[in-house]
Amino acid sequence: MGEVVFNTGMVGYPEALTDPSYRGQILCLTYPLVGNYGVPSYEDVDEHGLPLHFESTKIQVAGLIVHELCSKPHHWSMKRTLHDWLAEEGVPGIAGVDTRSLTKRLRERGVMMGALHVAEEASLEEAFKALERAPRYDEVSYVEEVTIKEPELLGRGRVRVALIDCGVKAGILRELLDRGVSVVRLSFDASADEVLSYNPSGVLISNGPGDPMKCEAAIKASRHLFEAGVPLFGICLGNQILSLALGGRTYKLKYGHRGQNKPCIDLNTGLCYVTSQNHGYAVDPSSLEGTGLHVWFINADDKTVEGVKHESRPCLAVQFHPEARPGPYDTGWVFDLFLKVMEAEGHA
Repeated sequence: MGEVVFNTGMVGYPEALTDPSYRGQILCLTYPLVGNYGVPSYEDVDEHGLPLHFESTKIQVAGLIVHELCSKPHHWSMKRTLHDWLAEEGVPGIAGVDTRSLTKRLRERGVMMGALHVAEEASLEEAFKALERAPRYDEVSYVEEVTIKEPELLGRGRVRVALIDCGVKAGILRELLDRGVSVVRLSFDASADEVLSYNPSGVLISNGPGDPMKCEAAIKASRHLFEAGVPLFGICLGNQILSLALGGRTYKLKYGHRGQNKPCIDLNTGLCYVTSQNHGYAVDPSSLEGTGLHVWFINADDKTVEGVKHESRPCLAVQFHPEARPGPYDTGWVFDLFLKVMEAEGHA
């Protein structure tokens, strides 16, 4: 059981399926042919010890829906088929579905709960009964399932960033480490005092699954860290948490933004960037009045908030994924901006 959502990306299923932001969701891929380059190995890691082809070390989606599954993939890095990977990790999938029709229904009616029933003789009645008993997506705190359990130190850079892990993608960690930053990875419910005990130059609040209103501890910690004057940077769920911490509101989008082809406009420069996105909630721009936060980016398609900046304090956030993985790397400069903000505040 899970919330059925769709992703419009043409490639990147190894990264998408292992993205912790998809926890509790059944993912429908709109591109018709999936699995044609197989699945690489978890053992392939970069110089930081992070998985090279994945965003975590296991499949995070509750299930997968595709139109056509490639049974004979070919790629130099593949170790198994997509079908075998799902089977090994006990994640159900279904092929032969009219994913275009399903996507149109989700766009018209909004995302909804669904069930994938795997059995020798599948019972529609049994599936519906199980679905009726299942908790709704927004009733579960999925962040608790994907956050790190114990603090972890990565890298040995002079600049230290404390990362509040709400389900961080490996790509975000890689972008920081590639810039010579050391990272202290902390649980999503770490207190402001615990974060400050590591004497960080700045704090990053990561992406993650579920309703941002359920991240009460992270919202509270972010508010205290803001008051302490620590440079703050939010990504995806982190954008929502920072906005809530400073007095804003969030709401659930009808069908969300998921894919690697989402255009965002920087309101400061007028430039449009193609971004990678995965979110089902957004910040209400009317709620930012009096918070000190100004809308920084908007989505070119529906004009929803894609980033915020504080008018006078070192606090910025984006709703899209500047680390991409998968997707275009147009907005990687946002990490450089965060480093500049820390330097300007004398923290780097």
